[in-house]
Amino acid sequence: MKNWAQYIEKQKGEYLLNPILSDFAAEMLVVIPCCDEPELQTTLESLLHCSINALRVMVVVVLNSGECASREVVLQNRKTYGELVRFAEEFSTAQIRFFPLIFENIPCKHAGVGLARKMGMDLAVDYFLRKNYFRGIIVSLDADCTVSENYFSRIADAYAQNERLCATVHNFRHRIENGNPGIEAAVRQYERYIRYFENALRYTGFPYYLHTIGSAFSVAADTYVRTGGMGRQQGGEDFYFLQKVFQLGEVADLEDVFVYPMARFSNRVPFGTGPALQKIIAEPDGQMKVYSAQSFEWLKQFFDLKDDFFKQDISSVGQQLQGLATPLSDFLLQGTALSDIDDCNRNSATLSAYRKRFFHHFNAFRIVKCLNYFHTGALSLEAIGLAEDKCKKL
Repeated sequence: MKNWAQYIEKQKGEYLLNPILSDFAAEMLVVIPCCDEPELQTTLESLLHCSINALRVMVVVVLNSGECASREVVLQNRKTYGELVRFAEEFSTAQIRFFPLIFENIPCKHAGVGLARKMGMDLAVDYFLRKNYFRGIIVSLDADCTVSENYFSRIADAYAQNERLCATVHNFRHRIENGNPGIEAAVRQYERYIRYFENALRYTGFPYYLHTIGSAFSVAADTYVRTGGMGRQQGGEDFYFLQKVFQLGEVADLEDVFVYPMARFSNRVPFGTGPALQKIIAEPDGQMKVYSAQSFEWLKQFFDLKDDFFKQDISSVGQQLQGLATPLSDFLLQGTALSDIDDCNRNSATLSAYRKRFFHHFNAFRIVKCLNYFHTGALSLEAIGLAEDKCKKL
């Protein structure tokens, strides 16, 4: 496909360095970024235990380190690479192949999980293009995960049953490093928060409410190209990427497909499990503090009005916004809400097109900014248990 070739050509200027040259014709390609992960083999062995049926799967491990990485990290990556080469030789079969890659001395301003994930996914597109296979599936996993036995078969079935499917999102439950009770208590709260946030967004009427965890999704290769590819952020790349994916079409929430990441402290990224665990454990009462249920009730009031704004003049829209809860009204009117709604009306011939454009403006990034605004004065963060109880009553 022409757009695939154009995408690959555009990426070659930077990090599309090692094309996957193989006579193996895979329909699914699993991308695993890896940096300083001595237990990676646990993840690979878990994949070997998955039911695969007639599917052919390529597992690409992207070992990566930046110019600023310590010698210990570089040496660990090199050791892991050697182990992976031997693992691939021993365990690759006619249905599953393991393909290790190693990248070193990446500029520090770019080095990190986002770029490593992007490298692997770009290589997946290049691989499928070389194979002239345009229904390829790219699966995102992390190097500290195990998976449920139905991992490959269930993901493949989802795409086989729906040709319009853009992506799948998978369930999750963290494993506990060394059985630490403090970490377990913290990570179970973090898991509850992810589900609380997802359910609260769904309640507001926001259509792109599904969780965005880098180790727990897959994407159709064509959808990946249409988004412009994975970002190279050093954290949060999964959130930014999946929010683009969700707006392109249908997504399957595969609740019976599980990923089991390792719960552990980490300073590698500014977001995610590691920093969240540290923050929860640092709380004097050991309780994770989250956005209040009231903040989502206010958002729902705004989203419930969106259809009323369709083809209305901007002064009428402004009057309606002024009637909302004061913190919400202030956030919207001090920002670009009026011009954004005007843009939706000027560029949408139908209500359906208007709704899609509306949530392009009032997207997940805007929602987070709005929630943060609420909680700088009007509202206080709440303990996860209290917020969950209130949300159930909404």
